[in-house]
Amino acid sequence: MYGLFRPRVLGAWRVPATGPVIYAVNHSHNVDGPMVMGVAPRPTHFLIKKEAFIGPLDPFLLGIGQLKVDRSTADRTAITQALGVLENGGVLGIFPEGTRGEGDFAALRAGLAYFAVRGGAPIVPVAVLGSSDRPGRLIKALPPLRSRVDVVFGDPFDAGDGSGRRTRKALDEATERIQKQLTAHLENARRLTGR
Repeated sequence: MYGLFRPRVLGAWRVPATGPVIYAVNHSHNVDGPMVMGVAPRPTHFLIKKEAFIGPLDPFLLGIGQLKVDRSTADRTAITQALGVLENGGVLGIFPEGTRGEGDFAALRAGLAYFAVRGGAPIVPVAVLGSSDRPGRLIKALPPLRSRVDVVFGDPFDAGDGSGRRTRKALDEATERIQKQLTAHLENARRLTGR
């Protein structure tokens, strides 16, 4: 990432050095996941849609520890693998909106709350800003080469209410808490970076 773009990484010191962690990353461009993987202080295992695992990308993504997920169903294999990452004290990367969009955390899916509560892992909000400002001249699907992309890590927080409950109501309440935290982090990241 540092060879192609000019990432500015803020708050990486906030990421816990050990133990399970979930990065909740906004998603407005294809490069957001690779950017976080390239600049994060710890190796990251992202849940990535199975459609991305095509051709030579399939063995490459699997080889670097990324997790293939079928978004059309409750993918038990992907769920088990993701929980395994957390059980082993690793970092799980999730795009809580489920798909690329405005990257504003406006519509969260319940998956993030499930993994945070079930895996007992703190969530670190991550804002990637500048990746979708304008297309590149050479490769339209990427930001311009050597352009500035900001990656802002926030303070870790727990999604659960401390009760350990995993009911539908508890997960819905956790999702609400998560959305407030992520939205506040994104606003703060925009202020901090001027984007």
